[in-house]
Amino acid sequence: MQKAESSISQDGGGQDVRLTVMEAIASRKVVEARYNRETIRLAPHLLFQRHGDLFISALNLGKTWRSDEDPRLGQFKLIGLAEARLIDERFDPLPDFTPDAPREDDVSLLAI
Repeated sequence: MQKAESSISQDGGGQDVRLTVMEAIASRKVVEARYNRETIRLAPHLLFQRHGDLFISALNLGKTWRSDEDPRLGQFKLIGLAEARLIDERFDPLPDFTPDAPREDDVSLLAI
């Protein structure tokens, strides 16, 4: 009998990435994770659901922005995050952040 794939992403140690992200949002701590084979540092602002999948809206702290461009949140599918862990580094929310879901049919679950 084959085991069904879960839509809940887990890191290599079996810890639920969802719990790591929820703790990061609640404590405003940075998350380090592997995403598309790269290690990234994220400041998660919002956990939301879209068509049954979990996503976060987060600031990618490693992204280089053009001088005329304000930093903005990107959307990351939770199942794509691996080896997620909290870093002992706090972040300030973006000044224009609102806890609204990105799209009308998305469902906000947790926000800073």
